[in-house]
Amino acid sequence: MTPFGEKLRQLRGERGVSQKAMAEAIGVSAAYLSALEHGRRGAPTWTLIQKIIGYFNIIWDDAEELARLAESSHPRVKLDTSGLTPAATELANLLAENIEKLDEAELRRITASIRAALGRRP
Repeated sequence: MTPFGEKLRQLRGERGVSQKAMAEAIGVSAAYLSALEHGRRGAPTWTLIQKIIGYFNIIWDDAEELARLAESSHPRVKLDTSGLTPAATELANLLAENIEKLDEAELRRITASIRAALGRRP
């Protein structure tokens, strides 16, 4: 499941909406919506994000957060480290080879550390 898929499922659950009803309302198939929630589809288009924001009547910061989650929800990430330092290539490969061995707490700690290094909010 992707961060966007997790949030989408949470929103549906909080509002008691089925995948079928939501899919019909925003103009996609229930199968696509299910695949999106489970991370079997890439990040949604900006148009679809806007439809979801409208469907749930999400405003301001929550809408920005949903869009940010969509941007960081590509289930198959490609990293090109050509032209970067050896340390960057080592980090990319280390993560690619070992991410499944990390538990949720470790993943959140590493993510927070990288965001802090980049000067972003957690």
